[in-house]
Amino acid sequence: MKKYASLMLVLFLLCGISSMGAEKSKKKDWKLGVQTYSFHRFTFQEAIDKVAELGLGYAEIYYGQTLGGDMEGVMDFRMDKAKQKQVLAYAKSKGVKLMASGVVICKDEAEWEQLFQFANAMGIEIITCEPEYKHLKYVDELANKYKVDVAIHNHPKPSNYWKPEMFLEAVEGLSDRIGACADVGHWKRMGVDPVEGLKQYGSRLKSLHFKDVKEKEEGEAEQHDVIWGRGVCDVEGMLKELDRQGFKGLFSIEYEYNWDNSVPDIKQNIAYFNQVVDGL
Repeated sequence: MKKYASLMLVLFLLCGISSMGAEKSKKKDWKLGVQTYSFHRFTFQEAIDKVAELGLGYAEIYYGQTLGGDMEGVMDFRMDKAKQKQVLAYAKSKGVKLMASGVVICKDEAEWEQLFQFANAMGIEIITCEPEYKHLKYVDELANKYKVDVAIHNHPKPSNYWKPEMFLEAVEGLSDRIGACADVGHWKRMGVDPVEGLKQYGSRLKSLHFKDVKEKEEGEAEQHDVIWGRGVCDVEGMLKELDRQGFKGLFSIEYEYNWDNSVPDIKQNIAYFNQVVDGL
């Protein structure tokens, strides 16, 4: 009887531990991928190879990257359907979903519609962009027409969206399809606290260009990217804030340093990310 009771206790504990792990894994709907600009010195095919090597299943493509291999030309939302199929087939062969694309600014309404048609055909769920104010309502209409989310990005000054207040004022009254892509590195360089910026964005947040940057030094033109947890962006604080918000979306690793051999650094970023998330 004692042996039976002991066995049942062990099974109960194992089931409890298992269910806790399952609950924790379901707690987050966070997608970790790579913005392929991180590998812009390589072709699109090489970039997707690197995403797969990192063990990640999502990519945010950038326009203008040479396609490589047997595909001629560059990544372009104006590409014909045959080339679209080639691009999709290559990503699928590596187990990578093209989740987002950008950053893009279109010159007129016709070009915006072409961009949304491309995203719809490619299964892209998020368009990362910086629309001119005069195009915002039309972009909102297209987002709802094609059921593709928009994540407005914050390049540094003089971008129209360089600080959260400018973005929030610009999108007031627009639908929930219109959101933000928070580039936390640009915020830090512009003197915006990334944790506070995320708080301001709240439910408008669709995705992030996630990064950490080095401390500013006199005489240096820019605070370059560093391995997460070693810079001044408070990566742990940002993840805690996103967890508090119940954020569900895409983290695009945009690592703009060690351009020719960044995979080892990005692996360390992923390890740090997982370590922090496991502790939330």
